[in-house]
Amino acid sequence: MSPRLLRRLPPLVLAGLFLAGWQGLHHALPLGRRFLFPSLPQLAEAFEVHGPALLGAAGHTALASLGGFALAALVAAGASLLLASSTLVRQALYPYLMGLQMVPVIIVAPILILWVGPGAPSVIIVTFLITFFPLVVNTTQGLLSVEQAHLDLFRMGRAARWQELLLLRAPAALPYFFTGLRIAAILAPIGALTADYLVGSTSGGRSGLGITALLFSARNEIPGLYATAVVGCALGFALVSIVSGLAWLALHRWHDSYTPSDS
Repeated sequence: MSPRLLRRLPPLVLAGLFLAGWQGLHHALPLGRRFLFPSLPQLAEAFEVHGPALLGAAGHTALASLGGFALAALVAAGASLLLASSTLVRQALYPYLMGLQMVPVIIVAPILILWVGPGAPSVIIVTFLITFFPLVVNTTQGLLSVEQAHLDLFRMGRAARWQELLLLRAPAALPYFFTGLRIAAILAPIGALTADYLVGSTSGGRSGLGITALLFSARNEIPGLYATAVVGCALGFALVSIVSGLAWLALHRWHDSYTPSDS
C-alpha cells in the first residue's frame, strides 16, 4: 500500500465509523424520539427534496462569507502594520480593538438593520466583525516576533523603518497571518449564517442558510434542518481548504512548518 493511500486511510475509516455511529444512534433512540435525529436515508431524501433551495442559499451565504472574510483580511493586514509600527499606537488602539470584538452580535444586528437595512451588506459587516479580531491579533504578533539577530542586521545596514517593516517583519509574519486566516475561515461561514439568521433578507430570493434554517425549524422539517447544518459545515471546510492551499503555496518552500511529508 502506497504511503499516500496510508495517509488517507485513517480519515476514511473515521468517516465510515462516524456514519455507522450516526445510523446506530438513530435506531437506538425510542421510536417516538427518532424524528429528532434523522437517519442517513432521511437526510439523503432531504438533500434530494431541498437540494435546489439549499444550493441557492449556500451560494448567498458563501458570497457573504467571502465578502466579510476578504474585508477582514485586508483591514487586519493594514491595522497590523499600523500596530506594529509603534508601541504608542499599539497601546492606544489595542484596547479599542478588544472592545470591538466584545460587542455582542445580537445587539449589533438591530443597529445594522437601522443603518443599512437587512440583507447582504449587514451580513457582510457582521461576518467582518466576527473574523477581524483573530486576524489582527495573529498578524500583529507575527510582525513583532522577529529574531533580534535579523533586526540587528537590518539596523546595521541602516535600513529605513518602512524597509524593516515590509522586507523583514511582513515576511516573518506570514505564518501567523495564515494561522489567523484559518481561524477566520472557520468563523466566516458561522458568522454569515448567524448574521443571515439575524439580519438577512428574503426579498428577491436572496436568503442564505440562516433564514433557510429558520424556515425549516418553523415548519418542523428536522431532516432539512440537519441538511442545512451539513451544508454550512461544507462551506467552512471549503474555505479552510482554500486558505490551507494558499498557505502551502506561500510557505512550503521556506518555512519549517511545511515538511516534504506534509506536501
